[in-house]
Amino acid sequence: MTVLFLFLLLFLLMFIGVPIAASLGLAGSITIMLFSPDSVRSLAIKLFETSEHYTLLAIPFFLLSGAFMTTGGVAKRLIDFANACVGHIRGGLAIGAVLACMLFAALSGSSPATVAAVGSIAIAGMVRSGYPQAFGAGIVCNAGTLGILIPPSIVMVVYAAATEQSVGKLFMAGVIPGVMLGLALMIAIYIVARIKKLPALPRASFREWLRAAREAFWGLLLMVIILGGIYTGMFTPTEAAAVAAVYAGFVALFVYKDLTIRECPRVLLESGKLTIMLMFIIANAMLFAHVLTTEQIPQQITAWVVDLGLQPWQFLLVVNIVLLIAGAFMEPSAIILILAPILFPIAMQLGIDPIHLGIIMVVNMEIGLITPPVGLNLFVTSAVTGMPLTSVIKAAWPWLMLLLSFLMIITYIPAVSMALPNLLGM
Repeated sequence: MTVLFLFLLLFLLMFIGVPIAASLGLAGSITIMLFSPDSVRSLAIKLFETSEHYTLLAIPFFLLSGAFMTTGGVAKRLIDFANACVGHIRGGLAIGAVLACMLFAALSGSSPATVAAVGSIAIAGMVRSGYPQAFGAGIVCNAGTLGILIPPSIVMVVYAAATEQSVGKLFMAGVIPGVMLGLALMIAIYIVARIKKLPALPRASFREWLRAAREAFWGLLLMVIILGGIYTGMFTPTEAAAVAAVYAGFVALFVYKDLTIRECPRVLLESGKLTIMLMFIIANAMLFAHVLTTEQIPQQITAWVVDLGLQPWQFLLVVNIVLLIAGAFMEPSAIILILAPILFPIAMQLGIDPIHLGIIMVVNMEIGLITPPVGLNLFVTSAVTGMPLTSVIKAAWPWLMLLLSFLMIITYIPAVSMALPNLLGM
Protein backbone atom coordinates (compact mmCIF):
# COMPACT_ATOMS: atom_id res chain seq x y z
CA MET A 1 0.00 0.00 0.00
CA THR A 2 2.78 2.43 0.96
CA VAL A 3 4.74 1.70 -2.22
CA LEU A 4 1.66 2.13 -4.39
CA PHE A 5 0.75 5.43 -2.73
CA LEU A 6 4.34 6.75 -3.02
CA PHE A 7 4.66 6.11 -6.76
CA LEU A 8 1.08 7.06 -7.64
CA LEU A 9 1.49 10.38 -5.83
CA LEU A 10 4.84 11.00 -7.57
CA PHE A 11 3.38 10.40 -11.05
CA LEU A 12 0.23 12.37 -10.26
CA LEU A 13 2.24 15.42 -9.17
CA MET A 14 4.46 15.19 -12.28
CA PHE A 15 1.39 14.76 -14.51
CA ILE A 16 -0.26 17.96 -13.23
CA GLY A 17 2.94 19.90 -13.95
CA VAL A 18 4.69 20.08 -10.57
CA PRO A 19 8.50 20.27 -11.16
CA ILE A 20 10.31 16.93 -10.77
CA ALA A 21 12.30 18.04 -7.70
CA ALA A 22 9.19 19.26 -5.87
CA SER A 23 7.25 16.13 -6.90
CA LEU A 24 9.95 13.89 -5.41
CA GLY A 25 10.10 15.88 -2.17
CA LEU A 26 6.31 16.14 -1.73
CA ALA A 27 5.71 12.45 -2.53
CA GLY A 28 8.35 11.41 0.03
CA SER A 29 7.20 13.87 2.70
CA ILE A 30 3.46 13.09 2.43
CA THR A 31 4.15 9.33 2.46
CA ILE A 32 6.23 9.67 5.66
CA MET A 33 3.52 11.81 7.33
CA LEU A 34 0.70 9.40 6.44
CA PHE A 35 2.26 5.95 6.61
CA SER A 36 5.60 6.01 8.39
CA PRO A 37 6.33 5.96 12.13
CA ASP A 38 9.23 8.34 11.36
CA SER A 39 8.96 11.86 12.72
CA VAL A 40 8.51 14.70 10.22
CA ARG A 41 11.73 16.10 11.70
CA SER A 42 13.56 13.23 9.96
CA LEU A 43 12.84 15.01 6.66
CA ALA A 44 14.85 18.05 7.70
CA ILE A 45 17.68 15.84 8.99
CA LYS A 46 17.75 13.89 5.71
CA LEU A 47 17.89 17.07 3.61
CA PHE A 48 20.74 18.37 5.77
CA GLU A 49 22.64 15.07 5.45
CA THR A 50 22.38 15.36 1.66
CA SER A 51 24.09 18.73 1.70
CA GLU A 52 26.87 17.23 3.86
CA HIS A 53 27.71 14.44 1.36
CA TYR A 54 31.41 14.94 0.54
CA THR A 55 31.27 13.26 -2.89
CA LEU A 56 28.52 15.62 -4.08
CA LEU A 57 30.82 18.59 -3.42
CA ALA A 58 32.48 17.74 -6.75
CA ILE A 59 29.35 18.82 -8.66
CA PRO A 60 29.49 22.63 -8.11
CA PHE A 61 33.23 22.65 -8.85
CA PHE A 62 32.86 20.69 -12.12
CA LEU A 63 29.99 22.99 -13.13
CA LEU A 64 32.13 26.05 -12.36
CA SER A 65 35.05 24.58 -14.31
CA GLY A 66 32.75 23.95 -17.28
CA ALA A 67 31.34 27.50 -17.05
CA PHE A 68 34.84 29.03 -17.20
CA MET A 69 35.83 26.76 -20.09
CA THR A 70 32.64 27.50 -22.04
CA THR A 71 32.83 31.26 -21.51
CA GLY A 72 36.59 31.42 -21.90
CA GLY A 73 36.77 30.30 -25.54
CA VAL A 74 38.31 26.90 -24.83
CA ALA A 75 35.62 25.19 -26.93
CA LYS A 76 36.60 27.17 -30.05
CA ARG A 77 40.27 26.22 -29.65
CA LEU A 78 39.38 22.54 -29.13
CA ILE A 79 37.25 22.62 -32.31
CA ASP A 80 40.11 24.22 -34.28
CA PHE A 81 42.48 21.54 -32.98
CA ALA A 82 40.01 18.75 -33.86
CA ASN A 83 39.56 20.15 -37.39
CA ALA A 84 43.34 20.37 -37.83
CA CYS A 85 43.54 16.66 -36.91
CA VAL A 86 40.67 15.21 -38.97
CA GLY A 87 39.19 18.03 -41.07
CA HIS A 88 40.82 16.77 -44.30
CA ILE A 89 38.83 13.48 -44.15
CA ARG A 90 35.52 13.45 -46.05
CA GLY A 91 32.94 14.58 -43.51
CA GLY A 92 35.90 15.85 -41.48
CA LEU A 93 34.10 18.86 -39.97
CA ALA A 94 31.44 16.56 -38.49
CA ILE A 95 34.11 14.07 -37.33
CA GLY A 96 36.00 17.04 -35.85
CA ALA A 97 32.82 18.09 -34.00
CA VAL A 98 32.61 14.61 -32.41
CA LEU A 99 36.30 14.78 -31.44
CA ALA A 100 35.73 18.26 -29.98
CA CYS A 101 32.75 16.90 -27.99
CA MET A 102 34.96 14.10 -26.64
CA LEU A 103 37.65 16.60 -25.61
CA PHE A 104 35.19 19.05 -24.07
CA ALA A 105 33.37 16.18 -22.29
CA ALA A 106 36.65 15.47 -20.51
CA LEU A 107 36.57 19.04 -19.18
CA SER A 108 32.94 19.77 -18.32
CA GLY A 109 31.27 16.55 -17.03
CA SER A 110 27.94 17.76 -18.45
CA SER A 111 26.16 16.83 -21.69
CA PRO A 112 24.05 20.00 -22.14
CA ALA A 113 27.21 22.11 -21.53
CA THR A 114 29.08 20.10 -24.18
CA VAL A 115 26.27 20.59 -26.73
CA ALA A 116 26.04 24.32 -25.96
CA ALA A 117 29.80 24.95 -26.12
CA VAL A 118 30.64 22.86 -29.18
CA GLY A 119 27.33 23.15 -31.03
CA SER A 120 27.22 26.95 -31.06
CA ILE A 121 30.48 27.01 -33.04
CA ALA A 122 30.72 23.66 -34.86
CA ILE A 123 27.21 23.55 -36.39
CA ALA A 124 27.55 27.08 -37.84
CA GLY A 125 30.96 26.09 -39.26
CA MET A 126 29.50 22.97 -40.90
CA VAL A 127 26.64 24.95 -42.48
CA ARG A 128 29.13 27.51 -43.92
CA SER A 129 31.12 24.64 -45.46
CA GLY A 130 28.09 23.14 -47.20
CA TYR A 131 26.77 20.59 -44.70
CA PRO A 132 22.99 20.39 -44.14
CA GLN A 133 22.12 22.08 -40.84
CA ALA A 134 20.03 19.07 -39.75
CA PHE A 135 23.05 16.77 -40.25
CA GLY A 136 25.27 18.96 -38.03
CA ALA A 137 22.56 19.32 -35.38
CA GLY A 138 21.96 15.55 -35.24
CA ILE A 139 25.69 14.85 -34.87
CA VAL A 140 26.35 17.36 -32.08
CA CYS A 141 23.13 16.48 -30.22
CA ASN A 142 24.24 12.82 -30.04
CA ALA A 143 27.98 13.40 -29.57
CA GLY A 144 27.17 15.82 -26.74
CA THR A 145 25.88 12.89 -24.68
CA LEU A 146 29.54 11.88 -24.24
CA GLY A 147 29.65 14.66 -21.63
CA ILE A 148 28.32 12.25 -18.99
CA LEU A 149 30.19 9.12 -20.16
CA ILE A 150 33.75 10.37 -20.63
CA PRO A 151 35.18 11.27 -17.20
CA PRO A 152 34.80 13.48 -15.27
CA SER A 153 31.03 12.97 -15.19
CA ILE A 154 28.52 14.63 -12.85
CA VAL A 155 26.09 11.70 -13.30
CA MET A 156 28.83 9.24 -12.25
CA VAL A 157 29.45 11.33 -9.12
CA VAL A 158 25.72 11.11 -8.30
CA TYR A 159 25.70 7.30 -8.84
CA ALA A 160 28.79 6.94 -6.63
CA ALA A 161 27.07 8.95 -3.87
CA ALA A 162 23.85 6.90 -4.15
CA THR A 163 25.59 3.49 -4.04
CA GLU A 164 28.77 4.37 -2.07
CA GLN A 165 31.07 3.24 -4.90
CA SER A 166 34.47 4.66 -5.87
CA VAL A 167 34.19 7.75 -8.07
CA GLY A 168 37.72 7.13 -9.41
CA LYS A 169 36.87 3.57 -10.44
CA LEU A 170 33.67 4.74 -12.17
CA PHE A 171 35.60 7.45 -14.02
CA MET A 172 38.15 4.89 -15.21
CA ALA A 173 35.37 2.50 -16.29
CA GLY A 174 33.91 5.24 -18.50
CA VAL A 175 37.09 5.86 -20.52
CA ILE A 176 36.97 2.90 -22.95
CA PRO A 177 33.17 3.06 -23.52
CA GLY A 178 33.43 6.83 -24.10
CA VAL A 179 36.24 6.48 -26.65
CA MET A 180 34.44 3.52 -28.31
CA LEU A 181 31.21 5.48 -28.74
CA GLY A 182 33.09 8.50 -30.09
CA LEU A 183 34.93 6.32 -32.64
CA ALA A 184 31.67 4.56 -33.61
CA LEU A 185 30.06 7.94 -34.34
CA MET A 186 33.11 9.01 -36.38
CA ILE A 187 33.05 5.82 -38.49
CA ALA A 188 29.30 6.19 -39.10
CA ILE A 189 29.81 9.83 -40.14
CA TYR A 190 32.60 8.86 -42.54
CA ILE A 191 30.38 6.22 -44.21
CA VAL A 192 27.46 8.67 -44.55
CA ALA A 193 29.83 11.40 -45.81
CA ARG A 194 31.17 9.09 -48.55
CA ILE A 195 27.61 8.22 -49.64
CA LYS A 196 26.35 11.83 -49.55
CA LYS A 197 29.66 13.25 -50.87
CA LEU A 198 29.96 15.75 -48.03
CA PRO A 199 32.87 18.23 -48.29
CA ALA A 200 36.31 17.98 -46.66
CA LEU A 201 38.69 20.74 -45.56
CA PRO A 202 42.15 21.09 -47.11
CA ARG A 203 44.73 19.06 -45.17
CA ALA A 204 46.32 21.16 -42.42
CA SER A 205 50.08 21.57 -42.70
CA PHE A 206 52.23 20.43 -39.77
CA ARG A 207 52.79 24.08 -38.83
CA GLU A 208 49.02 24.74 -38.78
CA TRP A 209 48.44 21.60 -36.72
CA LEU A 210 51.16 22.66 -34.29
CA ARG A 211 49.66 26.12 -33.94
CA ALA A 212 46.18 24.64 -33.25
CA ALA A 213 47.68 22.20 -30.71
CA ARG A 214 49.54 25.05 -28.99
CA GLU A 215 46.34 27.11 -28.78
CA ALA A 216 44.37 24.16 -27.34
CA PHE A 217 47.21 23.07 -25.02
CA TRP A 218 45.91 24.73 -21.85
CA GLY A 219 42.48 23.18 -22.29
CA LEU A 220 43.92 19.74 -23.03
CA LEU A 221 46.19 20.03 -19.98
CA LEU A 222 43.14 20.19 -17.72
CA MET A 223 42.27 16.58 -18.68
CA VAL A 224 45.76 15.48 -17.62
CA ILE A 225 45.47 17.39 -14.34
CA ILE A 226 42.03 15.94 -13.46
CA LEU A 227 42.58 12.31 -14.44
CA GLY A 228 46.32 12.19 -13.75
CA GLY A 229 45.81 13.73 -10.30
CA ILE A 230 43.08 11.21 -9.38
CA TYR A 231 44.88 8.10 -10.61
CA THR A 232 48.28 9.00 -9.20
CA GLY A 233 46.60 9.51 -5.83
CA MET A 234 47.58 13.17 -5.72
CA PHE A 235 44.01 14.16 -4.89
CA THR A 236 40.49 12.73 -4.60
CA PRO A 237 37.88 13.28 -7.37
CA THR A 238 36.26 15.99 -5.23
CA GLU A 239 39.59 17.76 -4.76
CA ALA A 240 40.27 17.30 -8.49
CA ALA A 241 37.02 19.16 -9.23
CA ALA A 242 38.15 22.08 -7.05
CA VAL A 243 41.57 22.14 -8.73
CA ALA A 244 39.84 22.04 -12.15
CA ALA A 245 37.64 25.03 -11.26
CA VAL A 246 40.61 27.14 -10.10
CA TYR A 247 42.70 26.09 -13.12
CA ALA A 248 39.87 26.79 -15.61
CA GLY A 249 39.34 30.25 -14.09
CA PHE A 250 43.08 31.00 -14.26
CA VAL A 251 43.33 29.92 -17.93
CA ALA A 252 40.21 31.88 -18.98
CA LEU A 253 41.35 35.05 -17.16
CA PHE A 254 45.12 35.15 -17.49
CA VAL A 255 46.20 32.79 -20.31
CA TYR A 256 43.55 33.07 -23.03
CA LYS A 257 42.21 36.38 -21.61
CA ASP A 258 38.78 35.73 -23.18
CA LEU A 259 37.21 36.56 -19.85
CA THR A 260 37.66 39.73 -17.80
CA ILE A 261 37.58 40.08 -14.01
CA ARG A 262 34.37 42.11 -14.36
CA GLU A 263 32.65 39.17 -16.12
CA CYS A 264 33.55 36.70 -13.35
CA PRO A 265 30.52 37.45 -11.12
CA ARG A 266 28.21 36.60 -14.05
CA VAL A 267 29.98 33.24 -14.64
CA LEU A 268 29.87 32.47 -10.91
CA LEU A 269 26.17 33.37 -10.78
CA GLU A 270 25.29 31.18 -13.79
CA SER A 271 27.16 28.16 -12.42
CA GLY A 272 25.63 28.86 -8.98
CA LYS A 273 22.11 28.76 -10.48
CA LEU A 274 22.87 25.42 -12.18
CA THR A 275 24.34 24.04 -8.94
CA ILE A 276 21.31 25.07 -6.87
CA MET A 277 18.92 23.58 -9.43
CA LEU A 278 20.81 20.28 -9.58
CA MET A 279 21.40 20.04 -5.82
CA PHE A 280 17.71 20.78 -5.14
CA ILE A 281 16.79 17.83 -7.40
CA ILE A 282 19.40 15.64 -5.70
CA ALA A 283 18.25 16.60 -2.16
CA ASN A 284 14.61 15.79 -2.94
CA ALA A 285 15.53 12.60 -4.82
CA MET A 286 17.59 11.47 -1.81
CA LEU A 287 14.60 12.18 0.40
CA PHE A 288 12.49 9.98 -1.89
CA ALA A 289 15.20 7.28 -1.77
CA HIS A 290 15.18 7.57 2.06
CA VAL A 291 11.46 6.71 2.08
CA LEU A 292 12.15 3.71 -0.18
CA THR A 293 14.87 2.48 2.17
CA THR A 294 12.86 3.16 5.35
CA GLU A 295 9.95 1.14 3.99
CA GLN A 296 12.33 -1.72 3.02
CA ILE A 297 11.16 -1.42 -0.61
CA PRO A 298 14.55 -2.28 -2.26
CA GLN A 299 14.85 -5.37 -0.06
CA GLN A 300 11.30 -6.49 -0.90
CA ILE A 301 11.87 -5.99 -4.64
CA THR A 302 15.21 -7.84 -4.43
CA ALA A 303 13.53 -10.83 -2.75
CA TRP A 304 10.74 -10.76 -5.36
CA VAL A 305 13.19 -10.67 -8.31
CA VAL A 306 15.31 -13.48 -6.79
CA ASP A 307 12.15 -15.58 -6.30
CA LEU A 308 11.27 -15.04 -9.97
CA GLY A 309 14.53 -16.79 -10.85
CA LEU A 310 15.65 -14.14 -13.39
CA GLN A 311 19.04 -14.71 -14.96
CA PRO A 312 21.47 -11.74 -14.87
CA TRP A 313 21.02 -11.11 -18.63
CA GLN A 314 17.23 -11.03 -18.21
CA PHE A 315 17.48 -8.66 -15.27
CA LEU A 316 19.76 -6.31 -17.26
CA LEU A 317 17.30 -6.32 -20.17
CA VAL A 318 14.50 -5.26 -17.78
CA VAL A 319 16.83 -2.60 -16.29
CA ASN A 320 17.48 -1.14 -19.75
CA ILE A 321 13.80 -1.01 -20.64
CA VAL A 322 12.90 0.70 -17.33
CA LEU A 323 15.76 3.21 -17.62
CA LEU A 324 15.00 4.06 -21.27
CA ILE A 325 11.37 4.80 -20.36
CA ALA A 326 12.37 6.83 -17.27
CA GLY A 327 15.04 8.70 -19.27
CA ALA A 328 12.41 10.04 -21.65
CA PHE A 329 10.58 11.79 -18.80
CA MET A 330 13.07 12.66 -16.04
CA GLU A 331 16.43 14.31 -15.39
CA PRO A 332 19.37 11.83 -15.20
CA SER A 333 20.43 12.62 -11.62
CA ALA A 334 16.90 12.13 -10.30
CA ILE A 335 16.57 8.77 -12.10
CA ILE A 336 19.89 7.56 -10.70
CA LEU A 337 18.95 8.56 -7.16
CA ILE A 338 15.50 6.94 -7.32
CA LEU A 339 16.39 3.71 -9.13
CA ALA A 340 20.00 3.01 -8.03
CA PRO A 341 18.98 2.09 -4.43
CA ILE A 342 16.41 -0.36 -5.90
CA LEU A 343 18.57 -1.88 -8.67
CA PHE A 344 21.88 -1.96 -6.78
CA PRO A 345 20.99 -4.68 -4.18
CA ILE A 346 19.39 -6.87 -6.88
CA ALA A 347 22.51 -6.56 -9.07
CA MET A 348 24.73 -7.50 -6.12
CA GLN A 349 22.52 -10.52 -5.37
CA LEU A 350 22.79 -11.66 -9.02
CA GLY A 351 26.58 -11.19 -9.09
CA ILE A 352 26.60 -8.12 -11.38
CA ASP A 353 29.50 -5.74 -10.71
CA PRO A 354 28.17 -2.42 -9.30
CA ILE A 355 30.63 -0.44 -11.45
CA HIS A 356 29.38 -2.25 -14.58
CA LEU A 357 25.79 -1.45 -13.51
CA GLY A 358 26.82 2.21 -13.09
CA ILE A 359 28.13 2.44 -16.66
CA ILE A 360 24.97 0.74 -17.99
CA MET A 361 22.87 3.35 -16.15
CA VAL A 362 25.01 6.22 -17.49
CA VAL A 363 24.67 5.00 -21.11
CA ASN A 364 20.89 4.76 -20.60
CA MET A 365 20.91 8.32 -19.27
CA GLU A 366 22.82 9.38 -22.42
CA ILE A 367 20.02 8.01 -24.57
CA GLY A 368 17.46 9.72 -22.31
CA LEU A 369 19.12 13.07 -23.08
CA ILE A 370 18.14 12.75 -26.76
CA THR A 371 14.73 11.10 -26.24
CA PRO A 372 11.60 13.29 -26.32
CA PRO A 373 9.67 14.71 -24.55
CA VAL A 374 12.25 15.77 -21.90
CA GLY A 375 15.60 15.16 -23.69
CA LEU A 376 17.76 18.08 -22.48
CA ASN A 377 20.18 17.87 -25.42
CA LEU A 378 17.30 18.27 -27.88
CA PHE A 379 16.27 21.56 -26.24
CA VAL A 380 19.86 22.86 -26.06
CA THR A 381 20.48 21.97 -29.74
CA SER A 382 17.22 23.67 -30.72
CA ALA A 383 18.24 26.82 -28.80
CA VAL A 384 21.76 26.84 -30.32
CA THR A 385 20.64 26.32 -33.93
CA GLY A 386 17.26 28.06 -33.91
CA MET A 387 15.72 24.91 -35.43
CA PRO A 388 12.23 23.78 -34.30
CA LEU A 389 12.34 21.00 -31.70
CA THR A 390 10.58 18.58 -34.10
CA SER A 391 13.34 19.11 -36.70
CA VAL A 392 16.05 18.48 -34.09
CA ILE A 393 14.33 15.23 -33.00
CA LYS A 394 14.14 14.11 -36.65
CA ALA A 395 17.84 14.97 -37.16
CA ALA A 396 18.98 13.14 -34.00
CA TRP A 397 16.86 10.00 -34.56
CA PRO A 398 19.11 8.04 -37.02
CA TRP A 399 22.13 8.41 -34.71
CA LEU A 400 20.03 7.25 -31.75
CA MET A 401 19.95 3.78 -33.32
CA LEU A 402 23.75 3.70 -33.01
CA LEU A 403 23.53 4.53 -29.29
CA LEU A 404 20.99 1.74 -28.71
CA SER A 405 23.31 -0.78 -30.40
CA PHE A 406 26.16 0.53 -28.23
CA LEU A 407 23.99 0.06 -25.11
CA MET A 408 23.61 -3.65 -25.93
CA ILE A 409 27.41 -4.02 -26.23
CA ILE A 410 28.01 -2.25 -22.89
CA THR A 411 25.29 -4.31 -21.17
CA TYR A 412 26.36 -7.75 -22.28
CA ILE A 413 30.13 -7.38 -22.62
CA PRO A 414 31.22 -6.26 -19.11
CA ALA A 415 34.90 -6.32 -20.13
CA VAL A 416 34.38 -3.12 -22.15
CA SER A 417 33.70 -1.21 -18.92
CA MET A 418 35.79 -3.25 -16.49
CA ALA A 419 39.00 -3.81 -18.51
CA LEU A 420 40.72 -0.54 -17.51
CA PRO A 421 39.81 -0.57 -13.79
CA ASN A 422 40.90 -4.23 -13.57
CA LEU A 423 44.12 -3.52 -15.45
CA LEU A 424 44.95 -0.74 -12.98
CA GLY A 425 44.07 -3.00 -10.04
CA MET A 426 41.32 -0.66 -8.79
